[in-house]
Order: sequence, then C-alpha cells, then structure tokens
Amino acid sequence: MANSDLIGNTNGGGQMFALGLKNRDIGFAFGVVLVLAVLFIPLPPIILDFGLAISLALSVLILMVALWIPRPLDFNSFPTLLLVVTMLRLSLNVASTRLILSEGHTGSGAAGGVIEGFSRFIVSGNFVIGIVIFAILVVINFLVITKGSTRIAEVSARFSLDSMPGKQMAIDADLGAGLIDEHEAKRRRKELEDESGFFGAMDGASKFVRGDAVAGIIITLINVIGGILIGVLQHDLSVGDAANSYTTLTIGDGLVTQIPALIVSLAAGLIVTKGGTEGAANEAVLGQLSRFPKALYMAAGLLASMGLLPGFPLIVFLALGGLMAGLGYYIGQQEEKAAEAKRRAEIEKTRETAKAKEDTVQSTMKLDDLRLEMSESLVQLMSASDAALPGKIKSLRNLFAREFGFVLPSVRITDEPGLPMNTYAILVQGVEVARGEVRPNGMMVVNPADNPLQMAGEAAKDPTFGLDALWILPNQASEAERQGYTVVDPESVITTHLTEVVKEHMPDLLTYGATQHLIETLDRDYQKLIGEMGSSPAILIQHVLQGLLNERVSIRNLPLIVEAVAEAKRGTSNVVNIVEHVRRRLSNQICKALSDENGSIPVITLSQKWDQEFMDAIRINGDDKNLIMAPQRIQEFVLEARRTIQMHAAEDRWPAILVAPEARSFIRNMLERVSPMTQVISHNEVHRNANLRTLTTIGKD
Repeated sequence: MANSDLIGNTNGGGQMFALGLKNRDIGFAFGVVLVLAVLFIPLPPIILDFGLAISLALSVLILMVALWIPRPLDFNSFPTLLLVVTMLRLSLNVASTRLILSEGHTGSGAAGGVIEGFSRFIVSGNFVIGIVIFAILVVINFLVITKGSTRIAEVSARFSLDSMPGKQMAIDADLGAGLIDEHEAKRRRKELEDESGFFGAMDGASKFVRGDAVAGIIITLINVIGGILIGVLQHDLSVGDAANSYTTLTIGDGLVTQIPALIVSLAAGLIVTKGGTEGAANEAVLGQLSRFPKALYMAAGLLASMGLLPGFPLIVFLALGGLMAGLGYYIGQQEEKAAEAKRRAEIEKTRETAKAKEDTVQSTMKLDDLRLEMSESLVQLMSASDAALPGKIKSLRNLFAREFGFVLPSVRITDEPGLPMNTYAILVQGVEVARGEVRPNGMMVVNPADNPLQMAGEAAKDPTFGLDALWILPNQASEAERQGYTVVDPESVITTHLTEVVKEHMPDLLTYGATQHLIETLDRDYQKLIGEMGSSPAILIQHVLQGLLNERVSIRNLPLIVEAVAEAKRGTSNVVNIVEHVRRRLSNQICKALSDENGSIPVITLSQKWDQEFMDAIRINGDDKNLIMAPQRIQEFVLEARRTIQMHAAEDRWPAILVAPEARSFIRNMLERVSPMTQVISHNEVHRNANLRTLTTIGKD
C-alpha cells in the first residue's frame, strides 16, 4: 500500500512539474501583456515600488550572467530580454510620470518609496546636485557605453555575416576529409547559424538601449516642465516650491530609470566585447592583466612617482604602488615555480615517452596467444583473495595437456573498461573470437533436457552452447538442483566457454615455437629422425599436428606421429596425404575416443549413391587430389548430412561419419562449418578390434 501511495505521489509530482513547464510560456506572455498594460493603467505607489525593484533586480541579474558566461552565444536570448526589460522600464517611467504630475504637490512620497529614497540619498535634498548626477549618468550611458556597444555590434554582425560562407566551406572540408562526422558537422552548422543570428539581433537590440537613453532624457524634461506648470497653475505653489518638489521627484525617477539602464548597457557592452575571448569575463580579464609581472612593476613605479609630485597624496599612491609591486613579485615567483615544474614534467615525460615507445614497440610486436578480458564488474572473479577462476584455468591447462597432448599457452587475464557490464571476451592472438555475459553474484541454471525452465530468474543464454538459461541467486541453487536442473557458477561458465574456444582454435595456438618445444621433449632418436625429413622439418611437423588438432585428434602420442610422418614422407610431400597416413597409424586411438560406454562406435554411413558420386568426382594427379563436383550437389549433401546429424544431436548423440578413405578429407571440410564437433573417419581408420554400430545412412539408394 505504501509503495502504491509513493508511486501515486511521484506521478502527481511529475504531472505538476510538467504542468509548471507548460504554464511557464503562459506566464511569460502574461508578463509581457502586463508590462504593456502599465502604459495605460494608473498604478498605486506600492505597486510602482514593486515594479521598480523588479526592474533593478533584473538589470543586476543580467549583468551577473553577462560576467559569468564563457561565450556570447550562451546568452543568445539577451536581445529578446533586452527588449522586454527596456519596455518594462519605459512602462514604469510612464506610470511614475503619471503619479509625479498628479500627486507631486503632496510631497516627496507622492511617487512611492523607491523614487523618494533615490531622491533623498543621491540628490541629498539639493535638486541641482541631482540634475548634475543625472546628466553625468546620461552622458556615460548614451555617449560612452551605448555608442561603443552599438558600433561593436554593427561590426560583429557584419564580420559574422561575411565570414559565414568561409566557415561553412571549412566545415564541409572537415566532413569530407573524415575529421568530423555528420553529427558534429550539423552541430557546427547550427552553431554558425546561431552566431550569425545572435550578432544580427544584437545589432538591432543596441538601438533599444540608445533609444531608451533618449526617451529617459525627454521624459525627465517633460516631468520637470510639466510639474512646475501644474504646481504653479493648478495647486497655487510658488515657482520655487514647485521647482523644488517636482524637480526632486523627477530627478529621483530619472535616477531609478537610468541606473538599471546603465547596468543593462554595461551588460550589453560586456557581451559584444567578449568576441573571441574564452571563459568568463572575470577570469579572462584578471588572468590576462596579471600574466605580465613587468607591467605591474612599471605601474607600481609610475604610481610611486606620482605620489612624489607636489600636492599629491603620497600615502595613497605609495600604498597602491607597493600593492602592485608585491602582486608583481608574487606572480613572478609563481610563474618561476610553474615554469620549473613544467620543465621537470617535460623532462620526466620525455623519459617516460622514450621508455613507453620501447615498451610499446615490443608489446605491439608480441601478441598474447590467449587472453581473457573482463569488464570492471567482473574483476572480483579474478582479483579476490578466494577467486576460483585462476585455479579453474590452471586445471584447464592440465586437462588439455592430458587429453590432447597440447600445452595450452598461458591465459592472460586482464580487465577491460571498454567492455559492457558483466561481459568477458576471449581473444586468440589479439583477435576477439568469443564473448559472453555472466552475473558475478549469481548462478546459471540450465535444463539438460533443453525444456523450458520453470523457475524465477533472469532469462539468459548459455554463452558456450546457446542453450536457454536463467541466472538465479545462490540461495536458489538447491531448489534448482532438486528440480533436476544443472547449476553452474559464473567461473565455470567462463571456463567451459574458454574450453570450447580453445578446442576450436587449437591449430592457431600451436605456433612454431610451441611445436619446437614439443620436439625438444622427444628422445634424441626421434629428434634425429625429424632432422632426416629434409628441409624445414619442424614446419612439416607443425602442419601435421595442426591438421590433427583441427579434427580434435590428440597429439599426445608424439613419437608415433613422428614415425608416421617419416614413413609418409618417403612417398609424398603433400601435407593432406601425410595427415591421412598419420590418422591410419592412430586408428586405435581414434576409435577409442569415439567409442561409447558399451565399447561400440556409433556411425552414420553414406548411401551407395553418395559414396559412388564422391568417388567419381575425385581426380588424382600425382600427390594432388581434387574434388570436381557441382556446387549445387555439394550444398544438397551438406544440408542432408546436417539434418541427419541434428536428429541425433537432439538426443545428445554425436556419431561419426564413416566414408571412403579417398573422400574423407573432402567431406570433413564440407561439414566443418555446419557441424565442427562431428568426426569424419575412413574405413582405413577403423581398428581391427573396433565394433561399429550403424545408426542411419545419409541419402537414399
């Protein structure tokens, strides 16, 4: 119940948030309409105070954003915001004018507390001072900041428009050269369009600021002249009293308007003057000013010299000069330390780079024969103090040595951050050949009968054989075993997968070095026999052993294999023919490996029709044998053989295919891709003591 309440509350909160986002547009539109309404609707002083405070707050906020943005485009809504804020100030100016002219005779509080506060604080009761300050602010805003910002905006808009074709061509060139992709090209084009539109809008928006300053002057003159006339003619005030009252209020109103206008003009100037400067304005300006200690020393000396001039305040200039000199010294020391640290880092980096290049070249030239890469989430399987995976892999090496006479190369286990979570990859000689997923804290459940699993768990596939499986918690293992399922820990899943991959790639792993090592373990007589085989005998032995391992025939009886190679070498140099002769010498071993628990060898034979067709298609030319058969007939045979094999594989039986000696190698090559586990033997490889049991026949007579 609690969960459902929580979900309900969460959904309700999401709906309210979505509704708030939707209504934000309505709120903005309502605010713009409200600003326009202020032009025509009289406002009470308290509402006017609130509006003037909002205007001042918005101006300060805009200035702070302009200071902190790293690029002008990060504030591309500024032209729109500038128009709205300008309109807000003008509307409030109209509202304050209405109050001043209608209620100005009542005293300094006629137009609200904000205007009264400005008039008292800045004007100090003397409207002449107020007029002077107001005039100075207007000059600063109109002639200095606004005029400069307008010119910069015009030039930026023009340059941005002129450079647009060249920048577009550069983007297209980078895309054509493959330096960037289509997504990056679209992003750059969009940024280029935004930049051009922004500076064009800023060119027009700067006119708002200029017009706002002019409007402020005109409104102030109207307030002063109109106020004096209304005070004298309608409220019987003397000219002096009317001038004092209305001028004080008007100057306060003008200052309340001009100060936010000056702040917004400054923000506009900061934005358009950023140009190609990277980073926030404070970081860029302060960083560049303090980059040159010599400039600080020169400025300090100049200030100290000015303090020595007659009539100048010595203490002030000496204090500032000392501060700049101290700052220059501090920055100089920091730069020396940074330069020394950089020099040492470069020396160390050069050494490490040289060493890394040597290591990289050596490591690049030497690939791991067998590597197991694991994602970061699986590292515990190999790094924990009680990790079972390294021990299982060691046992795997012993298994291959005992079963196939093949010394498995060391398996290098590494963590690979680029792999997805819970994923491992098996690489043979640097090439990924298999990949799988395990749950490090789970157990895999597989049904030996390949029926649907009737348990709760995470559905998965056995990475080795592709069977349907489940990942369950360790405490569910006993229940799964009770139901007759096979339960496997993640380490065993990885080891089993690695076993099948190694069996499939044994020929690749039997390198020349590994072959040479096997030869060195033989008695001296056999080494001498190998030496008598002619040129490159180790290469010949390697190719023969690879041919045997390719069909999962054990090479443990290496002395017998060497004898058989020496025998075959007298009559042929064809490796395929030599391998066939070696297989005949290993017939007893091959038959024992294929025997079932009853001691018989289950086999599938070819129909007389297929047998004869293969014999007719074989062409012998000296040592070379070729199969001349239509591709369509080969495809028909492969499909028919696969259906027969799969029928028995469904019953967990893997009978051998019994064929004529001349056709064995060809049929094996045909079936290798569709059924690599199926053994193909010839009549010559059947030992005299073997008991064959024919299960079925491929094809019909």
